[in-house]
Amino acid sequence: MPPNALRLRYRAACAAVPTYPEIGATRSASLPPGYAWLRRRVHLGHGVAVLERAGAYVLGWGTQLGSGFGVHPPPARVAAGATALLRIGLPGLRAARLVIPCRVVWTVEEPDRIGFAYGTLPGHPECGEESFVVSMDADGEVWFEVTAFSRPAAWYARLGRPVAAVLQHLAVERYLRVVARAAASS
Repeated sequence: MPPNALRLRYRAACAAVPTYPEIGATRSASLPPGYAWLRRRVHLGHGVAVLERAGAYVLGWGTQLGSGFGVHPPPARVAAGATALLRIGLPGLRAARLVIPCRVVWTVEEPDRIGFAYGTLPGHPECGEESFVVSMDADGEVWFEVTAFSRPAAWYARLGRPVAAVLQHLAVERYLRVVARAAASS
């Protein structure tokens, strides 16, 4: 996508509102009805150092960048209210990139919990929210969890729902792997 077109898409995304009413719902244990739900987690290790290392990776867009997504504008630390365009190449098409507009709807930085969630904006193939949270339980065990609720928004997502569900599952598995790898590195 030419730089000017990307800038125009970004400006439009900044002016848009999320495409779903349940903004922030991934903070809660119960997810809203009418969506497909996804909740996956992986054990990262033990202790504050693991929590902080993995949390810094997640808040630096590491989950997305490590999974093959580009982030526009160039990523800084995640901040509530920030708008981003996630970009990923489409299989078999050298130049084509899917541009996915989203907004960071909440962040958390607590002694035992670090992460954020983003929600979909107009132009996103899905409608919903996804969170990325590193947490430490009372025993000092550190976990990374991805929680999402979504439903198709674009015609091609509705038409290809089974394929879209598989792609989402593969992306989440990739998220879990890259955060586990980042948490394990010293």
